[in-house]
Amino acid sequence: METENGSHQFTIKGCSLAKGMSPGRYIQSDVFSVNGYDWVIYFYPDGKNPEENSTYVSVSLFIALASDSSDIRALFELTLMDQSGRGRHKVRSHFDRALEGGPYTLKYKGSMW
Repeated sequence: METENGSHQFTIKGCSLAKGMSPGRYIQSDVFSVNGYDWVIYFYPDGKNPEENSTYVSVSLFIALASDSSDIRALFELTLMDQSGRGRHKVRSHFDRALEGGPYTLKYKGSMW
C-alpha cells in the first residue's frame, strides 16, 4: 500500500469578524492536492447546523474530497492556530485512532469529515 503525506495552510483573515454569519454559512479554502486527489477545507464560524449553535458556542471545520473519486482512505489532522501564532489548538485528528480502526474512507466527491 502506497502512502502519501501532505499539508495545507488555510488562513482566514478577520476570523472574529466572521462570527455572526449564521449557522450553515462557511468560508472555503482554495482547492489543494495531495497524491493526485483534490481537497478543500470548509470553516463554519457559527457551526454547520442551527441546532448545534443553540446549545453551545460552535465552530465547525471540515475537510472534503474535491476530486471525482470514490473510496479514498485518508488520515488527517485539522488544527486551529490563534492570531499571535503562539498557540495550536487541535480540533480533530485521525492519528489518535487505534491502528485497527484504520483510516477514514471518503465515499464520493463532496464527502466530508
